[in-house]
Amino acid sequence: MDKFAAVERALRSAAPHTLLNVVTVALMEQYGAERVELRLADYGMRSLQAVESVPYTTEPVLIHGSPQGRAFGAQEPCVTHDNGSYDVHLPVTIRGDRMGVLTVRLPEDRYAQSLLPEILHVCQALGHEILVAERDTDLYVLARRAARLTLAAEMQWQLLPGRSCVRPEFSLGAHLEPAYAIFGDNYDWSASANHLTLTVTNGMGEGIEAALLTNLAVNALRNARRAGLDLADQAALADQAVYAQYRGSAYVSVLLLRFDLNTGEVEAVDAGSPRMWRLRERSVEAVSFDAQLPLGMFEDTVYVPERFTVESGDRLLFGSDGVYEASSPAGERYGERALARSLLSTRLLPPAQVPGAVLRELAGYHGETPLDDDALVVCLDWRGRPENGDDGEADEVSGGF
Repeated sequence: MDKFAAVERALRSAAPHTLLNVVTVALMEQYGAERVELRLADYGMRSLQAVESVPYTTEPVLIHGSPQGRAFGAQEPCVTHDNGSYDVHLPVTIRGDRMGVLTVRLPEDRYAQSLLPEILHVCQALGHEILVAERDTDLYVLARRAARLTLAAEMQWQLLPGRSCVRPEFSLGAHLEPAYAIFGDNYDWSASANHLTLTVTNGMGEGIEAALLTNLAVNALRNARRAGLDLADQAALADQAVYAQYRGSAYVSVLLLRFDLNTGEVEAVDAGSPRMWRLRERSVEAVSFDAQLPLGMFEDTVYVPERFTVESGDRLLFGSDGVYEASSPAGERYGERALARSLLSTRLLPPAQVPGAVLRELAGYHGETPLDDDALVVCLDWRGRPENGDDGEADEVSGGF
């Protein structure tokens, strides 16, 4: 662990754009590494893109079918041997948010299985420093791009809290398509000591107009949440903000949920089109709520929360209308039967992988023509706490940046 401490100190003192150089030098000095490569997952979660300065010369690696992709998908080290060296591929993941893969080439005489836990700690330290560095450099954001983002997509991705999150009580994963041209769909979450707040949002319209509308709604919801308002008042404040700006000419559909981490009790406000399905054991059912008005449709709308309870082992899937309304060539909507089949077929995958798998199946179900709407999927696995599992910390809101 002394080696790890030396690498961590070097990373903390490094300039934001030099993190890979610093970790490369440190791994060469401390572990005898011959080569170090960092790849980050692209926005579409299809490839791993090398972190390098322009002009880009390193070809991307597909997530499916590559050693780096196996490390990324399994979230475990993947070791390959070739020409007298070992390539050690290790996931770079922070609090469940899968960022990419670090590849370290070690000579045969320096490789040992016992080194893997130490280098995994290095990966975690590197991931933390990348998150901090992104405030000051575009290097890591640019590395994630397999294509140019539309302006609307740029706004939406910057608004998101992450693509996955893991805590002892729950695991979350989410994905959006088309990844490089998304405009109106969005999600947000925030976990405190005793609560998880989750919102799934769909702003009406297309392009930059939809992105602006969703940005207003999401930030209004965050503002209300951070002011300590309850769920119904969060919806009411966001409703007022959207109506004040658009006077009813544009509105936002949103599903708001607040989970009690101790009891599994959930408050929900259904204000529009996002929907929820529950997988309990091997049974899938659509969970419906009393439909209330979307945010911003009318002035001073009053919202009333409903309540239900999740049980340990439940999997919840949330989808936008671009998912459940998508039709097969024969005209059957995806949400009628195919979505339940997809939820069952992916039940062994971790939540971080479920949204991408569902959206790939949706694309095949829809046929050769591209989807004509945004498609958003969020997956939540609930474990909960044992009775009297309150950790005693202050219930301070965090997340959602």
